[in-house]
Amino acid sequence: MLTTLNTAYTDTRAADLAWALGREPLPALATLEVELEGAALQLRLLGASHQVLLEEERGLCSETVACIPGSRTPLPLGVAKRVGDWEYEFAARVEVLSPDAFAGRAQELLALVADHPHGLVGVFPGSPYAFTALLAQRTDGQVTWRTWHAYPQEGHLVATRTRVGVRAAAGRPARAPAGPGCAPINL
Repeated sequence: MLTTLNTAYTDTRAADLAWALGREPLPALATLEVELEGAALQLRLLGASHQVLLEEERGLCSETVACIPGSRTPLPLGVAKRVGDWEYEFAARVEVLSPDAFAGRAQELLALVADHPHGLVGVFPGSPYAFTALLAQRTDGQVTWRTWHAYPQEGHLVATRTRVGVRAAAGRPARAPAGPGCAPINL
């Protein structure tokens, strides 16, 4: 789904992005509800980038990558966490591209995500290549999503990849106490 976001472009540098796990839902400019074999996802475009809310039978997980006022957690290159019944993996990279290469890559990503049934892309005012895009899928029992945050004014494209799955309970109760981030829900 492609949408034009009617808001100021607030996260105007890749270096301003921060990562957070377990935040409450933030106000969204656009959302897409996705059902993936028992997992309910809400892909959310924020004025300052993205948030993904995932709910499965055993738990709820919230990931935010955005320009978050007061945040002291910069965008990490990688995170691997075990929290309660969840295994969470996150990776990020910044591509630095020439103006021509940036335009080509942006067009490729917009085409990939805009018409995908599990894709959401929001274009910010001022440039057709200033966008945030999210694409979700389920693979091998894991829920995964990829995101792209485009900064044409500096030629930076931030790409993230997330994988969330329920780990085997092997000798312990299925609903262990949860820490911050991805937490089991007692049904």
